[in-house]
Amino acid sequence: MNTETTTLVSLTEAMRRVDQKLQALEAQFKELDNTKDHLTRKFENHSKTLASQAAQDELWVAVMALKFTSMELNILYSYVIEVLICLHTHVLEKLPDLAKSLPTFTSVLRRKVKNQRVRVAWESVLEERGLQEGDVAALCAFFMAHGSKADHYAATARRTYVGDATFMITRVVKNTALREGLLRAVQVIDKGKAARRPEARMSSLKELLPSVRQEPA
Repeated sequence: MNTETTTLVSLTEAMRRVDQKLQALEAQFKELDNTKDHLTRKFENHSKTLASQAAQDELWVAVMALKFTSMELNILYSYVIEVLICLHTHVLEKLPDLAKSLPTFTSVLRRKVKNQRVRVAWESVLEERGLQEGDVAALCAFFMAHGSKADHYAATARRTYVGDATFMITRVVKNTALREGLLRAVQVIDKGKAARRPEARMSSLKELLPSVRQEPA
């Protein structure tokens, strides 16, 4: 083997070793890149979780700190419960075969997590009413905080006590999520954005959600 052949073999071996090292480095960089993506997703999910928890905490603080009179709370409670009942009723209209397994609004909230049909019906009803999940969360928080001590006022009584509930809400409620949820509840009930339920169904409030009392007009 002459000198030129020896040099060519050595060069080929050197290039092969360099190529192997480059492949090894490429594999390491790919692994590091995957690790970075995984950590980034994990951090983003954690950040979203923290932000969601912070928003929920802020919402609950706002709900508990509401400075309404007893009458004003009753009026807001009336709008809130009518919207929740409206949502429950229209979900049942889309799923008549599941009516027995969805006897309450709460049962709809539970079932929609795992049942695709319930989830699709729920999302459709929200869209038809111009509501979002955040609005419902705010209304549920209000109901849980004040429902046990509030009375339901019929529409005629509400009009007698307060001309425009939206002014009352914007004047007092500073939390954005709660304010928007309550304002949309008023719009759904008063502005004709939701299909009206038969008046006969309105008399059965206690069958759908507990602690609801009809206030005579």
